Amino acid sequence: MHKFLIIIFLSAQWGFSQDLNEENSKRYILTGGTAHIGNGEVIENSTIIIENGKIVAIGSSDLVIVNKKRGITYNLMGKHIYPSFILPNTTLGLVEIDAVRATRDERETGNLNPNVRTQIAYNTESIVASTVRANGILLAQITPRGGLISGTSSIMKLDGWNWEDATYLKDDGIHLYWPELHDYHYHGHSHIFTASDITEEKEEKSKVLEAISSLNHLFQKVQQYSKLKQKETDLRLKSLQGLFTGQQTLYIHVNGANGIKESILFSKKYNIKKIVIVGASESWRITDFILKNDIPIILGRVHSLPNHAEDDIDQAYKTPKILKESGILFCLNYAGDMPRMGSRNLPFLAGTTVAYGLTKEEALQLITLNPAKILGIDDRTGSLETGKEANLFISSGDALDMISHNIEMLFLMGKEVPLENHQTRLYQKYLEKFQLEE
Repeated sequence: MHKFLIIIFLSAQWGFSQDLNEENSKRYILTGGTAHIGNGEVIENSTIIIENGKIVAIGSSDLVIVNKKRGITYNLMGKHIYPSFILPNTTLGLVEIDAVRATRDERETGNLNPNVRTQIAYNTESIVASTVRANGILLAQITPRGGLISGTSSIMKLDGWNWEDATYLKDDGIHLYWPELHDYHYHGHSHIFTASDITEEKEEKSKVLEAISSLNHLFQKVQQYSKLKQKETDLRLKSLQGLFTGQQTLYIHVNGANGIKESILFSKKYNIKKIVIVGASESWRITDFILKNDIPIILGRVHSLPNHAEDDIDQAYKTPKILKESGILFCLNYAGDMPRMGSRNLPFLAGTTVAYGLTKEEALQLITLNPAKILGIDDRTGSLETGKEANLFISSGDALDMISHNIEMLFLMGKEVPLENHQTRLYQKYLEKFQLEE
């Protein structure tokens, strides 16, 4: 009886795997659409051929020779084709309902947890992820929260049967939340700087210095640990070794100008090979310093208020243009209030940068090719180019405009991904109900 059940189970597993392979090996021919490459180029009346999960040809329809009998052909005249949007620095798949503790798995207790990995905690059954995917975001950097060093992120596909199947790039980097002071230097005359403020500032400075001291102690221990030939395994120290060899990136979450400088100098002191600043709301103040040290930025939400009373009210909206003109490599993220549900609006943040000086194709790069470069996956994705994986979508309108944007098809690694989610099901349910009543 048990042998019979095992044979059935293995047969089912083999058949399921075979179906997946057949789906990924399908040949698709997309003709007539306007292809937004992701690197600033646009091809009108394009032809894209997808085979074995990759783009095998792309160009003007006048130049690409194709046998339409060999593949599934879609006429996309009047439509727009975009590379997948990429969402960095998100807890998508780690938190489902903020008010329910059992659905929150984005942080562990303690301040130093570099060995915590988001890859194995990622929930592929998240109904939130399916709604985000339906707006063109097919890849996301799933990032831990909490403490000084919160753990290790992985880049995941927003479609998959389990965390193994959904993994796009495992353990891409360590996340350090740099300790920095709040702004105690009040501007204007509306606030009276009291003795209580001074005491609070002193206490916070003491905590910041203590935190930086603990980071120094940890990184020194890692350096010593790396030199030992025979050693007992220490998961915390072992997980940080990739920072010194260049196998992993150190993502430093920091916003203030002083904090950005201090954290970069800290990393340089320990000869960390790859550094990315996350947040960086005051990066516009020190562009020369950032450019000199060649540090990429995952910029915080542009729909934010300024840090200081004397800053322009729309400073956050203007920052992308300043960074672009200074030559700094940067991309956009959506961390902040309601970061998971709201992250589907990532393309509309990029659209806002157009109103503040960028071209549409430059804005598109901020959520496609630039994040791919910063996350180290640009050899595989981020733009519509021959040899890259077919991570793309088709929209009947402008993907950066919330009014006209309307996704009609999604492809992830050459496989068609369904647009259906719990929201579309509810929409259809009540649409049919009211149609019946009419």
